Amino acid sequence: MTSFSIDRATYSVGEGALELMVLDKSAFPQSFQGHQVIREGPLDNNTLAENGFDGITAERFIKAGRVTGVMRELGPTSNMVMADGFDFMAASVVHLFDTPDSVHTWMHEIFLKDFEDRVGESIGQGHQLVSVTRREPQGFFDEAVGLRVLQGGADGLISSTVVDFRVGRLLGVVFIGAVGDHDRLEQVQLLGQALEKRMVGVVLGSS
Repeated sequence: MTSFSIDRATYSVGEGALELMVLDKSAFPQSFQGHQVIREGPLDNNTLAENGFDGITAERFIKAGRVTGVMRELGPTSNMVMADGFDFMAASVVHLFDTPDSVHTWMHEIFLKDFEDRVGESIGQGHQLVSVTRREPQGFFDEAVGLRVLQGGADGLISSTVVDFRVGRLLGVVFIGAVGDHDRLEQVQLLGQALEKRMVGVVLGSS
């Protein structure tokens, strides 16, 4: 299967198929099986803008070619201790775009650039974006980019390792958030590869 044939196959994917692509809780790492689902379901452009950086609009996402998306996010239960090194959050997201080129542009001009341009700024909830470091994810079929994001607040530091990867006109996103200054690239790569396999399976009708 070539990248061209995958690209072509994703044009037959409708919005309803996205819900079949995001990972079930059981597909997340064992360390997250005691966590709870805190957010899941459709992620339209308005919702994405409302939960993004200040000043970002749904119109910007529409112009970038984003159609819609679906997500599933796991978070801690009330009895979990938020100690240094604890992986408190993980998510898988699938976005649908108008073309594969739009996915590439989004990865570089919105995902990477938006984070890198806001280092040092307040990002809400009393947090500041402390640093952003590019990572180079391995083991994906097509293009993949990654970031390790460090943010700080009154309760200390929180780090997030995020990987974006392309499957035709689909964008897969996975991340793990940890308490303290930590890198979770290896774990996030495995999570991303599981999501990629699921996405391709749905695209090819084998799921």
